[in-house]
Amino acid sequence: SAGGKTAVVSTINGDSNVPFYKELGNAGLKAKDVPVVAFSVGEEELRGVDTKPLVGHLAAWNYFMSIKNPTNDAFIKKWSDYAKAKGIAGHKDKPLTNDPMEATYIGIHMWKQAVEKAKSTDVDKVIAAMAGQTFTAPSGITSKMDEKNHHLHKSVFIGEIKADGQFNVVWKTPGPVKAKPWSPFIEGNDKKPDEPVKK
Repeated sequence: SAGGKTAVVSTINGDSNVPFYKELGNAGLKAKDVPVVAFSVGEEELRGVDTKPLVGHLAAWNYFMSIKNPTNDAFIKKWSDYAKAKGIAGHKDKPLTNDPMEATYIGIHMWKQAVEKAKSTDVDKVIAAMAGQTFTAPSGITSKMDEKNHHLHKSVFIGEIKADGQFNVVWKTPGPVKAKPWSPFIEGNDKKPDEPVKK
């Protein structure tokens, strides 16, 4: 991904990534010539693509399956065992985890903790109990729900595509990034509050 003066920032989302990366490979465009930085291509999207021509292209996520730590090892094993036991198509033979799965895993556990704290499933009580929840995430950090805006504080990773369809993390934030619900780069957002307005 050393590249030169040209790069592609891909904002393609979902299934459209597969034909894009197939055509990128067919065109012979390599990361050393024109690196692609994507925000929506991960392990699952690369499953159906010959990744060898894509080695070195980049993706930014809050989690990659290839991150090494005991919490992630346990997360991958739980999913792998479940996928094999249930015969889940595509996963029973080659189980993969990815960022949306990790985000869901964190969310479900934080919801459970909030229900236990609230001693209720009443929506308003659970919402109040969600504030400040923490959970040791498979990404290797303790993810925190912001007390005011209920967005998660999470780390950011940039990974290079490897020939096996996994990612080699080449950069990461020093720790979790404080949640900001509004982009400071969009005009007018500086006037929006970071927390919900009480009615």
